Amino acid sequence: MTAIAKLSPVVGRAEACRNLGVPRATFYRRLRVPVERTIERATRPRSARALSEEERNQVLETLHAPEFVDLSPAAVFARLLDEDKQYLCSIRTMYRLLEANQEVRERRCQRRHAKPAIPRLVASAPNQVWTWDITLLRGPEKWIFYYLYVILDLFSRYVVGWMVADRQCGELAKHLIAETCEKERIVGGGLTIHADRGSPMKAKPTIALIAELGLIRSHSRPRTSDDNPFSESQFKTLKYRPDYPGEFGSIFDARDWASPTMNWYNNDHRHSGLGYLTPAMVHHGDVAGLIGERKEVLSAAYAAHPERFVRKRPEPLAPPEEVWINRPKGKELDTEQVIGSLVQ
Repeated sequence: MTAIAKLSPVVGRAEACRNLGVPRATFYRRLRVPVERTIERATRPRSARALSEEERNQVLETLHAPEFVDLSPAAVFARLLDEDKQYLCSIRTMYRLLEANQEVRERRCQRRHAKPAIPRLVASAPNQVWTWDITLLRGPEKWIFYYLYVILDLFSRYVVGWMVADRQCGELAKHLIAETCEKERIVGGGLTIHADRGSPMKAKPTIALIAELGLIRSHSRPRTSDDNPFSESQFKTLKYRPDYPGEFGSIFDARDWASPTMNWYNNDHRHSGLGYLTPAMVHHGDVAGLIGERKEVLSAAYAAHPERFVRKRPEPLAPPEEVWINRPKGKELDTEQVIGSLVQ
């Protein structure tokens, strides 16, 4: 605006605004001095039909009376007319008086859904927490699917159990969990099995087996896929491989694809979340020894050419000491407390 004011005496305001790209309306609007206006609102006169203060208090006392306290204003209005032959005010006025005193609310029993608890699970070693899920494999025709069941160890991302079936049911899930526990030599409690809320996960055979084995059952919140992220991520890794066919001619083709794929994932896949170790190395191997060997190789490379490492001495990546599902923010929770916090 200052530039326009300086240029206006020379070329005129219209030309100055045009050259500087400022609309004239904007320039004139900003020249105006804001005028403070005090608007005096007239006090609304009290209606001659309004209840007096004594009448208002009488209505409230009547509504608070023991025989009327549990009735609606409409019922009170009717009983006053029929039994006491008395008219105090309209039904709407009764509601207005109650609302002014914050005495109007829903008094019927309302169904309230409890907010589901956030599953917070942590694993610091293999076979502490397992997550499992089921994904669909497309069949040869529309609406034909095969179902891949996968049980994943949370700490090592190792596939401890899997199968391909032609349906989802609790009996198949029960068989897979029992077989996997036997293979991994799971005895007694201490293991948490986490899954979403699909029908096989909540089926009676599955729940009965978990209780019989003394395991801890945990479930995701409804409609919250992020509560089971590791199983979801593993399915994406499998289906984004170049050799994934997209659809299978039969259930045998699906099993023929799944078997080498699970072997690749466990023994050959260098997992970014594990410091680029394979799940089998973390689940069965000596992680400290593997990291030590990597450190020796990097130290030798640094000794040979230190000028190539500008920022710092190279250090090998290592898998995390703890793996969380929904890690709490701002505070640390005791591991055993977290694992046992969602016993269903």
